[in-house]
Amino acid sequence: MTPAQLVATLGGVGRLRPGPGTWGSAIVLPALWLGPVACLGLAALCLVAGWWAAGEVLRDGVEDPGWFVADEGAGMLLALAALPAATLPGALAAFALFRLLDIAKPWPISWFDNQPGAFGVMLDDVMAGALAAAALLAFHALVPGVLA
Repeated sequence: MTPAQLVATLGGVGRLRPGPGTWGSAIVLPALWLGPVACLGLAALCLVAGWWAAGEVLRDGVEDPGWFVADEGAGMLLALAALPAATLPGALAAFALFRLLDIAKPWPISWFDNQPGAFGVMLDDVMAGALAAAALLAFHALVPGVLA
């Protein structure tokens, strides 16, 4: 496996079946215990590395193959960064909300998903992560302590 394939599959996780996107989201969940700032930093790192990997491995014209899960990692980490503390309810809420948005692709996620190349591959999931994070932050502001 090339370095770009390792990044694209998050170390091979993207090759797991069924649901490689779900596996790609799940593999980053332990980062929650590093705290919100670390999750945000890792999301940025995943975005940059995934963008590079997309340019390297998707040259054959395939827009967003299921095994490419660096984008799920970046989006999930962004959702985790919104949690005030590392708790099981928070992790489950972030995971469920991110996966729902990633699969359903409501606007504006769908707009990003329809863009070509690395831009579309990476940013639809980053937008799903950002929307999940915004929803989690709003929920925490309205109902403090539930996710903490």
